[in-house]
Amino acid sequence: MPKTPKSSPPKTAETKAHRARRRRLLHTLRLTVQKEKSERSERHAGVRQEPRAGKPRTRRASRR
Repeated sequence: MPKTPKSSPPKTAETKAHRARRRRLLHTLRLTVQKEKSERSERHAGVRQEPRAGKPRTRRASRR
């Protein structure tokens, strides 16, 4: 026999507040991670664009 769908309990103001808070926290966390990644990629791009002083860039043999 197929199972009958069970209705969810009524939403209280407390649960709504907790969900909203969690959503807001996760949103800010995602934004900060995104910002850090973009800054990191910009830093790396800046490092790679500058010519290396001294020795020319040489390929190293793999250690494996």
